[in-house]
Amino acid sequence: MTDELLSPNQVHKLYGFKPQTLANWRWTGTGPDYIKTSPGRGGRIKYKRSRIEAWLDDRTVTAA
Repeated sequence: MTDELLSPNQVHKLYGFKPQTLANWRWTGTGPDYIKTSPGRGGRIKYKRSRIEAWLDDRTVTAA
């Protein structure tokens, strides 16, 4: 089974995080893991759905 790759716009549609927010998180190193297909500013960014889900799970707070 392959892991679905999502563009920042697809992440926005599915999870509600704006592409600029994702870019800010990439810059600060605080967001979900991502793939950059080529070096430099022109490289396309993709997110594995499983990494986004894991990132969200790590930030889930369980009410006591």
